Amino acid sequence: MKIQFYGAAGCVTGSSHILNIKDKKILLDCGMFQGRDGKERSNDTFNFNPQDIDFVILSHAHIDHSGRIPLLYKEGFKGEIICTEGTKDLCNIMLQDSGHIQEMETEWLNRKRKRKALPEVTPLYTSIDAKKCMEIFKGYGYDEWIELFDGLRIKFTDAGHILGSAITEMLINENGNQVKLVYSGDLGNVNMPILKDPTYIDNADYVIMETTYGDKLHGDLSYDLKELVNIINSTVNRGGNVIIPSFAIGRTQEIIYALNKYIESGTLKGIKVYVDSPLASESTEVFKKYTKYFDAEALNLVKSGDNPLEFTGLTFTKSPQESMNINNIQSGAVIISSSGMCDAGRIKHHLKHNLWREECSVVFAGYQAEGTLGKRILNGDELVKILGDEIAVKAHIYNLQGLSGHADKNGLLTWVRAFKNKPKNIFLVHGDEDAQKSFDKVLKEEGFNSHIAKSGEDLYV
Repeated sequence: MKIQFYGAAGCVTGSSHILNIKDKKILLDCGMFQGRDGKERSNDTFNFNPQDIDFVILSHAHIDHSGRIPLLYKEGFKGEIICTEGTKDLCNIMLQDSGHIQEMETEWLNRKRKRKALPEVTPLYTSIDAKKCMEIFKGYGYDEWIELFDGLRIKFTDAGHILGSAITEMLINENGNQVKLVYSGDLGNVNMPILKDPTYIDNADYVIMETTYGDKLHGDLSYDLKELVNIINSTVNRGGNVIIPSFAIGRTQEIIYALNKYIESGTLKGIKVYVDSPLASESTEVFKKYTKYFDAEALNLVKSGDNPLEFTGLTFTKSPQESMNINNIQSGAVIISSSGMCDAGRIKHHLKHNLWREECSVVFAGYQAEGTLGKRILNGDELVKILGDEIAVKAHIYNLQGLSGHADKNGLLTWVRAFKNKPKNIFLVHGDEDAQKSFDKVLKEEGFNSHIAKSGEDLYV
């Protein structure tokens, strides 16, 4: 078997790896490059022929793992997308939303190009392309073996990262030899609201493993949730708003869950929570459909008749006008909006109206890739450009990594240590250089064989 590493190799985003098994080519994820990765690497071309791919095994719905599937389909891929049923339903809304963003950004770019007498460009793909590609998605449950062809059986187990996220166990039979390969996808943080913790795997010959936070430790979740309450109360007392850039799938629902708990207990009073993202609204409905994925605490709330994703004072906004109306609110609002890295979507408008106000707060609760607006704000830039204007960063800035949906260094190590026998090799992907080098060093110190995958590298196992 040959493994070819393309995306999320030597960087964090754009997950894309090819398995060559017998005469078949299997693509593990087909993600979009984002932030600095998107500036350095091309999203509009592939390093392989899409028509040569037989299957795509998709770990979860986040755009850095799924975002180029419509382009793959548009360029001739005729196979099947294999994923969990939850991932299929989330992709149905996420990819069409991504296509819409491609169209809007291209329209804006073409207006600028027209003024410079430059030829128009076309979007990476459209919302129609995204809708069409859903015809080849096949959704499965967790913990069932699926035979893709003679020589490959796979099983999805819960990765605990977002709803439907999966660790993929693969049994590969080739030339009379059986090899077990495990692809971690993105591993979730432990003890997070709503979803179960990541599944531990008993055995593997080889592992392809993410290292997003391979050099960092998150704060304590319970502490960060209390800190969030303190931030909200102090901001409201100052007469400001709290802006939370949040990924529409995962972080948004977890923050809603946490706020529900504090509002219903009376710890938070008199605030209005606005979820300003049509995608977040639609994905929250998908969450409500898959309560079987919930952890025991969330499931018990649902069974008691208390939906943890609904509470008094919570408003989902859909139309552009509803979104613009929020900008008239000067105080007492918690505004949750995407994108989580602040590089697109309605969050930019809310930052433009609040970031310069000393009485306001901005709370980051997820990974910020290098080169993104979110990362520049976290890095302490005093001025940032938003929608063509220079905006002063005067609001209070917080980074609550305890709310992150990714496992930290200890979480990753705990997952690796759960293998009853050490894998023959662990291939490290989905991390920046510092995170990968740090985690690679720790693994070797503990007696594991590990290798940092490079973009364009071919490995035979």
